[in-house]
Amino acid sequence: METFLEYLKAFFVGGTLCLIAQILIDRTKVTPGRILVGYVTAGVALSAIGVYKPLVDWAGAGAAVPLTGFGNVLAEGVKKGVNEDGFLGIFTGGVTAAAAGITAAVVFGYICAVLSKPKDRM
Repeated sequence: METFLEYLKAFFVGGTLCLIAQILIDRTKVTPGRILVGYVTAGVALSAIGVYKPLVDWAGAGAAVPLTGFGNVLAEGVKKGVNEDGFLGIFTGGVTAAAAGITAAVVFGYICAVLSKPKDRM
């Protein structure tokens, strides 16, 4: 039963984040690219004020997987980088923390591109 509740929390939080993005796409003239950037920025901002970490602890993958979670990873990486390397950590911390996710996205994106057969659009 406890596992089911974890799934339910993750579904609720992740679904709510997707619902907000879909409403923004459908009801405003904001482009999807700007919404994506806004989500990453919101993740960084919520991490900076200490709100996002408790949400990730409560909702698990529902908060960690969406783009706001990527912003959280960047913010946490910068904090760690600054603690370890000082001023240079501002520039290296976020990329170092997100390196595994970025690499996975590039590698799997490449594999999908190689394996798929593009079709002409009409």
